[in-house]
Amino acid sequence: MLDYETLRLIWWLLLGVLLIGFAIMDGFDLGSAFLLPIVGRTDMERRVVINTVGPVWEGNQVWFIVGGGSIFAAWPPLYAISFSGFYIAMILTLGALILRPVGFKFRSKLEHTRWRTAWDTALFIGGLVPSIVFGVAVGNLLLGVPFRFDSSMRASFEFGFFDLLSPFGLLCGLLSLSIIATQGGGWLSVKTDGVVQARARQAAMIAAAAAILLFAVGGLWVARLDGFVITSAIDPSLPSDPLAKTVTREAGAWLGNYGRHPWMAVAPILGFAGMALALLMAWVRKPLAGFLASSVGILGVISTAGLSLFPFLMPSSSDPASSLTVWDASSSRLTLTVMLVAAAIFLPIILAYTAWVYRVMRGKVSGEHVEHSDSAY
Repeated sequence: MLDYETLRLIWWLLLGVLLIGFAIMDGFDLGSAFLLPIVGRTDMERRVVINTVGPVWEGNQVWFIVGGGSIFAAWPPLYAISFSGFYIAMILTLGALILRPVGFKFRSKLEHTRWRTAWDTALFIGGLVPSIVFGVAVGNLLLGVPFRFDSSMRASFEFGFFDLLSPFGLLCGLLSLSIIATQGGGWLSVKTDGVVQARARQAAMIAAAAAILLFAVGGLWVARLDGFVITSAIDPSLPSDPLAKTVTREAGAWLGNYGRHPWMAVAPILGFAGMALALLMAWVRKPLAGFLASSVGILGVISTAGLSLFPFLMPSSSDPASSLTVWDASSSRLTLTVMLVAAAIFLPIILAYTAWVYRVMRGKVSGEHVEHSDSAY
């Protein structure tokens, strides 16, 4: 059996893999929904956009479900604090996510213009709201979340929903929206042709340029933020106890890991390079290369946030000692071991199934395809 420290590190890495997988796979169908009214000007053009993601979006949700389940089982204090403290944001996100399947299923059931316009709006909201909320959440992690534990480990929260919408949080929300729009534009460029593809290509270029700019501004902003530093000795083999440490705040501390481990600079480099390459590939009309480059950019941006925070999972701005870290917020060693065995069995199955689905659904979607398909949305 692996030691406790190694298991905690493995599950921190797996959490990152699941979040990145979700952002890449679900990112393009969220981005496609957000871009629906931009790249689809007629009813048929919008049906083409919807049918590029209609057959695969449900499979993409697996990453979201597995990620949430993993947080619940591997990091229960993190799950409890995030779902209790961010419950309004969570409800908004889940409500918006529910609009997508309903919109896909019902939009084309009637030919009435108002009916279809209403569902187009619902799909747009379903792509816009989660994309922004996810970024706002990450921004608030870097700022520190106002919560604290008492001596009985009961959590109290000192913020409301609108407190999350700080300038830095909104900046991160716009960054999240821009990289997801880049991913959506890249996907639509691969799966469509004609005027829809041309608009998607243009949207991907604009979104990628915005992502590069916002990522750079965010990095400069983070360098001036007060980060968190653990000042007491850490024994990664001890049972989880978030209150058994001392933590201070220091200006620029979120960049400390890059000074101690220069190899971590690969993450922001991938973030910038991936988005720059996505813009370039869209410019030279290489849609598949652009989509892959955008995926690399997402990997880089999310890895940058995770590596900057490490070992913190959710810092507390109200009481830094209550912050949740990799070393004091995990499940037991036995639980992590059993879950690791389950992940080793089922994660390859998910990857194989996903690869098979995309192979079956390969090829472009056109208006002719939509008109002559009985299963089209």
